[in-house]
Amino acid sequence: MMEADTKRNCKSCFQVERRSKSQISKLVQEQLQLETNLVDDTLFKKRMDICLSCPSLSSETTCLHCGCYVEFRTKLSYKNCPHPSGAKW
Repeated sequence: MMEADTKRNCKSCFQVERRSKSQISKLVQEQLQLETNLVDDTLFKKRMDICLSCPSLSSETTCLHCGCYVEFRTKLSYKNCPHPSGAKW
């Protein structure tokens, strides 16, 4: 069962997350400026809604299956949901 804890071990690096949601959002926006294959805002919102309701979301920012910030992954047209039982989007 998921805890309401804001500090969790990162799947990718096993370090404790120490970034706020606003810091993560800023990092994501900076990285998205380097990307060219992005989905439109409507599809991004649909994907984000699915991720935000997923029990595999940690700290409202991070996918526990791949370690990605969902705000970043959901905006990329060439990515899909990494859920082991099948992509949710």
